[in-house]
Amino acid sequence: MILQVHESSSLPRCEQVLRQGGLLGLPTETVYGLAADADKPQAVAAIFAAKGRPADHPLIVHVADMDGGLSGARYFAHAIPDFAMRLMQAFWPGPLTLILPRRAEVAQAAAGGQDSVGLRCPSHPVAQALLRALRQSVQGDVVWGLAAPSANRFGRVSPTTAQHVHTEFNADRAADGPAALLILDGGPCEVGIESTIVDCTRGEPVLLRPGAIGLPALAEACGQAVRLPQEMPGNQAAPRASGTLAAHYAPKAKVRLMETATLQQALRQGSSQRLAVTGRIGIYMRTRPAISANDAAQPLDATAGGLAQLLLRAMPQDAARAAQHLFAALRAMDDAGAQEIWVEATPQTMDWAGVTDRLQRASAA
Repeated sequence: MILQVHESSSLPRCEQVLRQGGLLGLPTETVYGLAADADKPQAVAAIFAAKGRPADHPLIVHVADMDGGLSGARYFAHAIPDFAMRLMQAFWPGPLTLILPRRAEVAQAAAGGQDSVGLRCPSHPVAQALLRALRQSVQGDVVWGLAAPSANRFGRVSPTTAQHVHTEFNADRAADGPAALLILDGGPCEVGIESTIVDCTRGEPVLLRPGAIGLPALAEACGQAVRLPQEMPGNQAAPRASGTLAAHYAPKAKVRLMETATLQQALRQGSSQRLAVTGRIGIYMRTRPAISANDAAQPLDATAGGLAQLLLRAMPQDAARAAQHLFAALRAMDDAGAQEIWVEATPQTMDWAGVTDRLQRASAA
């Protein structure tokens, strides 16, 4: 069931569900999350079960922007290095997750059994309002943070609208039935891809997952270089973190990431790559596609001369807008029946790193 934010009963109802150990589809600025009280093992277990996610694959815990977001961080983390503090002050609330040493008595299930925990303070006003409400004591019960991985089946395309979440979890259920997931509609996600993740457990900052906040901005904020995992000594193993598996973020259709020239050649009439696909092909690219006028004019339920029918979608030229629309575009081509999705390779620049990362993982699935 989808609740509208403007309805006065929506936030109190969501707060009640979370306090009672239930699940909620939660809007954030990055993607929609499948949220539960990070300190309730049974609630966290329900997240893993709903997603079909391995229980040792850690979840990110979302904390409120109280005292600069640090009081929530201090509840879950037993130590916060100075450089991590500077990153919080620069980017919280916002699309940045920090991996910190975990207090032994909290969020063990959400951390996948690790002695570290990923913490984030979301900037979405709806998420903030709910987190702040949960921080108020109700009969001695305080919810310090919400475990909230992306609200989709494990390994699949992340949701950026409430309707995406509904499709993932409620499509085969009565929308208002007892088994239906409650979803709070906060509108389309502004960022569109998951948060940047920085490991702060090894004495210096290490980038585990790129996102909207790039390496130069991170380094400037924390006052030192941000390392990459491959630059660290071999005996310093990285903690497991969300969204870092080689294959992830995948639609049902096979994703093929192609250089521009290769993709243009594949689009030409009679190409062997097009002849090898019998269904529809989704095309997601920034440059003008090299196809004939007849191909471009094909209705969605037709094919051209035995070739797979093309479903064209333009990728934004700007990296931030491309990130915002990426997952929605992949979902739309899935919904239109694409058998394969051919994506033009992104520029090898820092601002495109987050989009490039998601596409590489999607194509590896």
